[in-house]
Amino acid sequence: MENFTFISIESGSKIPYELLLLADETVEAIDRYIFKSDIYLLQNGVEDIAVMALYKNSNTELEIKNIAVVESYRSKGIGSILMNKAKEIAKEHDYKTLTVGTSDTGFQQIRFYEKNGFIKKGILRDFFIENYPDPIYENGLQMRDMVLLTHHLTE
Repeated sequence: MENFTFISIESGSKIPYELLLLADETVEAIDRYIFKSDIYLLQNGVEDIAVMALYKNSNTELEIKNIAVVESYRSKGIGSILMNKAKEIAKEHDYKTLTVGTSDTGFQQIRFYEKNGFIKKGILRDFFIENYPDPIYENGLQMRDMVLLTHHLTE
């Protein structure tokens, strides 16, 4: 029987980089947002199985900066549990939209977000070229642009 629990990581606590690095390439990239983000762990018993970092872009927009699930728990609905929790948190704090950005080569991630009610809203050209020192590849393609997606919480 699965025993899932969400816990909020308190400011000043140990940052779960090992989980965050499943979704972001470098500690330096994570450090650009993590200290101003709210971090949530999903645990199964005492095992940390997923992480989510939420960042306040404005009084009306909350951004998912990082969302990651350990490999042994992937394709089991854990990502959707995280999405529902992010939507719940955003609604509780009266945000109007929830946004997320992912690589243009992240075809599976884009489908996942769309399946969870997000729609494409824009592109940040050359984001991965300008923000990472070395080329990053996914699905055999160099990551270049960031695809921005949004979910309107009134829907």
